Amino acid sequence: MPRYEFRCRACGDTFEVNRPMIEASAPASCPQGHSDTVKLLSTVALTGRGPGAASAMPVAPPTGGGGCCGGGCGC
Repeated sequence: MPRYEFRCRACGDTFEVNRPMIEASAPASCPQGHSDTVKLLSTVALTGRGPGAASAMPVAPPTGGGGCCGGGCGC
């Protein structure tokens, strides 16, 4: 279930709410009971440290020389 981060405008508290995506735009009250909150833009970090991570995947060798069209014309 997605986790959404909110900040209370009244007390400045930052808190998280787990809810289904269909309720992503629904308002949330802060733990102190204030209703004037705003949803924050959260970031996601992928570390690549688990099985099947991108760093464990083989990397294809570069093709072409770049040139004017990324190497498609052979220039």
